[in-house]
Amino acid sequence: MPEKSSNEVAANLVELYEKARVATERGNLDYAITILNQVLDKEPGFFECRQVLRAAQYKKAETAGGGFFKKAFGKATSTGPLLARGQLTLRSNPLEAIRLAESILNSDPHSAMAHKLLADAALAADFPRTAVFSLEIAYKNAPKDRELAVKLAEAAAAAGQIDRAETLYQNLLEANPADVDISMALKDLSARRTMNEGGYSALEDGSGSYRDILRNKEESVKLEQENREIKTDDVAQNLIGEYEARLVKEPKNTRLLRSLAELCAQKEEFDKAISYYEALQAANLGSDSVLEKTIADTHLKKIDQAIERLDAQAPDYADQVAKLQAQRLEYKLSECRKRAERYPSDLQIRFELGQICYEAGKIGEAIQEFQKSQSNPHRRIQSMYYLGLCFGRRGMHDLAARTFQTAISEKQLFDEEKKDLIYALGCSYEKLKKTEEAIEQFKKIYEVDIGFKDVAAKVDAYYENGAGAA
Repeated sequence: MPEKSSNEVAANLVELYEKARVATERGNLDYAITILNQVLDKEPGFFECRQVLRAAQYKKAETAGGGFFKKAFGKATSTGPLLARGQLTLRSNPLEAIRLAESILNSDPHSAMAHKLLADAALAADFPRTAVFSLEIAYKNAPKDRELAVKLAEAAAAAGQIDRAETLYQNLLEANPADVDISMALKDLSARRTMNEGGYSALEDGSGSYRDILRNKEESVKLEQENREIKTDDVAQNLIGEYEARLVKEPKNTRLLRSLAELCAQKEEFDKAISYYEALQAANLGSDSVLEKTIADTHLKKIDQAIERLDAQAPDYADQVAKLQAQRLEYKLSECRKRAERYPSDLQIRFELGQICYEAGKIGEAIQEFQKSQSNPHRRIQSMYYLGLCFGRRGMHDLAARTFQTAISEKQLFDEEKKDLIYALGCSYEKLKKTEEAIEQFKKIYEVDIGFKDVAAKVDAYYENGAGAA
């Protein structure tokens, strides 16, 4: 996923970005930070937006106060759990790790650990300029940190900023003349530059790639096969064979175990995938909630596969489907409850458990989980949406309406999520026999998206009955 400039981003997001940029200049920082975060949730590679967000965060840190900013981001979430979760999600979901890092930076833009997390996640998401941006900030605060300087040099090279990378390596080498690793890195960088100077220029402006500057084309093909997100069956099978042969000699190589598990899952060999994931789990030190979630998801895919393979012509087909679907929901609920018990402060798991309980009709338990998960700034709006639905399921339509109103007031971007909230509020008003209030909500959606659910039918019927006549 490449980084994007403003001319590559959807017009409605650019418009919001411009409003936030002006708000930052005028000192309306709470509003600006809220909007910029929402834009980045939609377009995490929007580099200019992240630059403005960082400027707003620093300005906010220089001033006293809280207000809406505290309401939106200050839900007493400590840095430690966010950093821990960010590290766990780094490999499997770098975009989530980036969001978690930004959650920390919203309240503490000077956090070196958050900048390092964001940089690692940005590199994993193929956002090299974003990585350099954060690492430069961290490096400025710790210029003698060798590890940080090396990481910044590597990121600069990845972003095509070869001069900056060479300068960093040269400074490190001057301070540590006997450092063989730095010397080799500098020689490698110089050799690659000499080999294809133009290749890095193309990389920097987004028109080229590393594949174009690799001398060994055979190695390029192999690297591409290993890193390609979706591999053909032949490529996947070849890699499985190669990795399994290596695993005999390196039985505790966690990278091999993870790669084998992912490849087997891709080929829908779910039993093998689960066995490799469990071996990886055993090889890892400590708990890993992300890996546990991955294993659970693989079990669910196995059940889905069993449903797909049922004979639709069999006389008991419907009963078999119902039985497997019930097993699926029971496993899903049981597994998520166990993870919630092991990681009681992980609000993402709380949100997942709430969704599953809602699906299973366990509304009381769902309400409890969503009330907890709304403290997660990235799940707050969705948690309130589900809370409103839960209240509605219990016939508490006044509570549902208030919950939807709160969520709508905090949701700046008019996207599909906000349409769902407005529609749900309208439905709550209908249940409360507040026809005029209900139709006003449906009209808000009608004005911008006539095809959304059944708003057209509701609004048209309202006017056809003469209710809207002057």
